[in-house]
Amino acid sequence: MWTIFRKDLAIERRTGEILFSLLLLALLVVLVFAFTLELERLREPRLLGGLLWATLLLAGTLALGRSMLLEREAGAWTALALAPIDRGSVFLGKAAANLLLLLIAAALVLPVMAILLGTSRLAPSPLLGLAILLGTTGMAAVGTLGAALASRTRAREVLLPILTFPLLVPLLIAVARVTSAGLVGEAPAAVRPWLVLLCVFDLVFLTVGWLTFDHVLED
Repeated sequence: MWTIFRKDLAIERRTGEILFSLLLLALLVVLVFAFTLELERLREPRLLGGLLWATLLLAGTLALGRSMLLEREAGAWTALALAPIDRGSVFLGKAAANLLLLLIAAALVLPVMAILLGTSRLAPSPLLGLAILLGTTGMAAVGTLGAALASRTRAREVLLPILTFPLLVPLLIAVARVTSAGLVGEAPAAVRPWLVLLCVFDLVFLTVGWLTFDHVLED
């Protein structure tokens, strides 16, 4: 797992392709929100959580798809399939690398979004960090598995959103609610059901990816 994780990060350090694409796309989405929607409403701190995750969903889907495509283009997919290692560890390593990239993107995009939208009355709490961690973990798990499946087809750019968006709906609803609570300083008890949903979602899809990645590599 950690070998795959370090390998993906080493490639990203050399090229910067995925993170740069993710940040650029996220910035474009933020600018669209900032200059086309009613700013008075967008300044509400509770809307910032939903806008953040909508931005990460759109930008992250394209970026995560590229992470798997690099394996195909470089011929590394066959090497991974033949390597004498647990295939689930390959999934966990790639998901961990994607998780780190999403965390960096969220940490950079959120303050930029707050500044551009002029969001006021923010009172961030530790709940915000927990929400971002749980949300990006679920997105990385679903995105990594979906990208691996979609990379085997010619219509991968179209297939990846079709595979991942329906699965991510409960995650996005829950994480937007918890993020909004964290931005305004609500107590964790107020969003406990949503936190439980996020934890269950992450656990389910990390387990599914770990158990099924063997078949994904073989196909």
